[in-house]
This record gives sequence, C-alpha cells and structure tokens, in this order.
Amino acid sequence: MGLEYYKPIIVMIGCQLFYAGTNLFVRAALLEEMSSSVFVVYRQFIGFLLMAPFAYFSWKGKDGCCLKWKSFWLIFLLSFVGVTANHNSYYMGMTLVSTSVASAMYNLAPAITFVMAYTMGLEKVGRSWGSFGKIIGTVVCVSGAAVMALLEGPKLLDVAVGVGDDHARLTGCLLVFTSSCCWSFALILQARVNDSYPDYVSMTALMCLMASLQSAIFTIIVAPSINVWILTTPVQIFSCLFAGMTSAITFFAQAWCVARRGPLFSALFQPLCTVIVTLLGYIFLHEDLYLGSVTGGVAVIIGLYIVLWGKAKDNSNSMEEMIKTLEPQIFESCKIDLEEPLLPEKTSN
Repeated sequence: MGLEYYKPIIVMIGCQLFYAGTNLFVRAALLEEMSSSVFVVYRQFIGFLLMAPFAYFSWKGKDGCCLKWKSFWLIFLLSFVGVTANHNSYYMGMTLVSTSVASAMYNLAPAITFVMAYTMGLEKVGRSWGSFGKIIGTVVCVSGAAVMALLEGPKLLDVAVGVGDDHARLTGCLLVFTSSCCWSFALILQARVNDSYPDYVSMTALMCLMASLQSAIFTIIVAPSINVWILTTPVQIFSCLFAGMTSAITFFAQAWCVARRGPLFSALFQPLCTVIVTLLGYIFLHEDLYLGSVTGGVAVIIGLYIVLWGKAKDNSNSMEEMIKTLEPQIFESCKIDLEEPLLPEKTSN
C-alpha cells in the first residue's frame, strides 16, 4: 500500500481538523458576544466569494449547465434546510452548551438519516444482521444523546468556565438535535438536487449565496439592531474568515474522498472531530467535562459505528444477491455461446 492508499485518510483527517478548528473559533467568538446568526451570514458569504471563481469556470466548462426553475427551488430548499436552519440552530445551541457536547450530538445525523429514510421508504429493514445493526445503533445513538442532554453527572476535571444551568443545557441540546435533523433531511434532499442540477461546484456556490441571504433576513428579524453586524474583536473576524475557508476547502476534499472511497468512508471520520474538539476545548477554552457528557458522547460514537456497520453489511448483502441473480443468466449466455459454432457450417451442394 503506497501513498495513494493513504491520501484519502490524510485528507479526511485534515477535514476533521478544519471542522474542529471552526467549532473552537466560533465558540470563542460566541463567548465574546458575537451574534450566531451574523456569523452564519458572514461564513456563507465568504464561502461564496471563495467558491465563485471555481463555480464560474466549472459552469463555463460545461457550456452553461441550464438552471431551470425546478432546480432553482430545490437548491433554495436545500440551502434553507441544510445550511440556514442547520447552522443557525447548531450555533445557537453552541452558545448554551460546550463545543464537545455540540460536536458529539451532531454524530446523531447518520442515525436520524436512517430513521427518516426508512419513514420515506428509501431504506428497507429486513431480518438481516445489517438491519439489526442499524436499529441497535440508532437506539444507542439516541440513548447517548438523551444521557448528554438530561444527565450531567459529576465533574471529571475541575476548570474555571461553565456552560450554564440545566435549563440552558437542555435547550442547547435540543437546538443541536434540531440541527442534526435538518442535516439528515438535507442529505436525503441532496440526491434529488444532484439529479436535477449535476454541476456540483456551481451548485455549492449558489447554496452559499442563498444561505447567506436567507440568514441575513433571519438576522434582521431576530436582531434588528445594526450593532450586531459589527465585528469588534480579532477573534470574531478570524473565526468568520476561517469558517468561510473551511466551507470552501472541505467541499472539494469531501467530494474527492467520496469519489474514491464512497460516503461511508467519509462518515467514519466524523467522530474524530468530537475527540479533537473535546481535548482542545478543555485545554484552550477551559470547558468543564462531566461524566454524563463523556458517557453519552462515547455512546453516540459507538452507536454511529454500529449504524455504519449495518449499512455496509446491507450493501454487501445486496451486492451478493445481485451476483447470485445474475450468475444463472451469465452461465446460460456462456453455455449458448459455447454450443453455437463460431463459423457457420458449410452447406452441401
């Protein structure tokens, strides 16, 4: 196994470092009383500015991929659910809970996606080990999230800064859970959008632009004061720039890895962000670590891997069934080819 084998692994670890860095910088900016909705506006607009040149050349290289009204509204809906609602609820939740809790609860997304897909008839549940694993993994994930939200437990390490009372903690966990639901629905909606508008680069630029406009309207409604738009500290400015850069870089990296190893490979690295955020949040942000949070977070990560294992098992079984179905047809075709002569027999005069 040479460098080519390890390239996707290195890239995915780099992505998780970017995600973890974004979470930590945003948390630091929020502690300095930066508006979470304003941050979403700046992040998406910076992401759009970084993606716009690539989107232009991608669109031009495909001789102007036609954007029909149906595609436009699908991208608009995907932007609203997958970015505007997702990010606003996530960062509002982060103002009430620690970065480690928010990051750990976000690992619920694969389990929630499975439940939504099953409800919509997109995912089947049978009596196979794979289906059993997906069900058990979902239950473990939800149980871990409930422990994180409801049970604080004793403090493991004594540090200076807390994250609020029990009511604020529960509200923050519910907001992050809402964010996970939005992201899960966006993953399901993404397939429809891809079929309708296959230019992924320009689609991403459009999503960033639409999300920045949607979030700007939301911010004007919830915080009409002009002062909330002013970034007053270097941490606030840097967090917006870093998050916008993260949106642009990780899009290309994720797309590259999915094309080579598939979405399951990419999802396996998601809990790494939780581990990084927990350690760095304790070291640099002096966040408290509680037994309930750590236990629940570990349960969510274990449940995530059980769900992913079940999904991989089902995919493997489906492939084996397809091969078994095709084998008789291939054998019969080969048999006919062997029985028939390559050259027609000469007819006697």
